[in-house]
Amino acid sequence: MPHRTRAEERAAEIDISPTKLLADIEQLTKERDAALALAEEYLAGLQRERAEFLNFKRRTEQEGAASASRAADSLRLKVVDALDDFDRAIDARPVALADDPWADGVAAIDRKLRGLLEREDVRPMAPTVGQAFDPRLHQALSHVPGTGRPADEIVGEFQRGYWVADRVLRPALVAVSDGEASTDPTPAPHTN
Repeated sequence: MPHRTRAEERAAEIDISPTKLLADIEQLTKERDAALALAEEYLAGLQRERAEFLNFKRRTEQEGAASASRAADSLRLKVVDALDDFDRAIDARPVALADDPWADGVAAIDRKLRGLLEREDVRPMAPTVGQAFDPRLHQALSHVPGTGRPADEIVGEFQRGYWVADRVLRPALVAVSDGEASTDPTPAPHTN
């Protein structure tokens, strides 16, 4: 018997019968299908996790922006309150101080604060007297009887409201007519 090499011995051991090959193909097909199903399951899980992460990231960014906006609103409201004080001081300025440099300096500070708020996109609401009451924009402090004005019409403004961008920073504090007919021939005073 001729001497066979190791490769020839291994080739002789391989079963290449059609039955064996079909069984091998069937086994390999099952293994492939199982691997594909597992890969699809892993892919679907990864896609869900990625979507959840992106949602979490978006929510976190929105919450951070909302928190920063609330903090900025707190500061804006403090400046608006200071402006209210400046308005009262300027309105109550005695005539003797009409050309006083100190009083002019107070008015200049008022203008600087208003400029600062304008750069922050904070602006006062339009005067409200004569408008219909809107609970999104106004806070009613009182109902005034006998104004002769329609019910829920604003007849006085106690404190100016302010916008920041497209939302209400501070609602206007107002007095609202109750719709009763006037009992006094003189019209009701408008508070501004």
